[in-house]
Amino acid sequence: MAEYPLPVFHFAVLWGGVNGSFSEVSGLTVETQMMEYRGGAQFEFKTIKQPGIQKDSNVTLKRGLFAGDNQLYEWWNTVSMNTIERRDLTISLLGEDHAPRVTWKIKNAWPLKVEGPSLKGDGNEIAVESIELAHEGITVENLA
Repeated sequence: MAEYPLPVFHFAVLWGGVNGSFSEVSGLTVETQMMEYRGGAQFEFKTIKQPGIQKDSNVTLKRGLFAGDNQLYEWWNTVSMNTIERRDLTISLLGEDHAPRVTWKIKNAWPLKVEGPSLKGDGNEIAVESIELAHEGITVENLA
């Protein structure tokens, strides 16, 4: 039987223990910053490149806007002077059997920005809202 890469359209988002219905997830990026160093006694006139601090990008979630559903703004409103409601998120890329194949676990996320839809008088698209999350790290589990 042939193996194929996983499609990106079948995924699930758990945020704060609640199953969220999102249409797009972006920012699942981790990187290591590079440090350059050159000792004064080195014979070569170039720097040595070595790994530095790890850095995670902000995660953005997008979903359709529903009347009466104010969850994203309510979470954003918990951010005030030195108090933030932090939540762990689990984003799973699912297989045909709806079981997780790859899982990204996001630690201590909190809302940095909530953005409402772009409104157009001649548009017929679905209204989409988004939330940008700062967090303290991403771990990835690639399951069989």
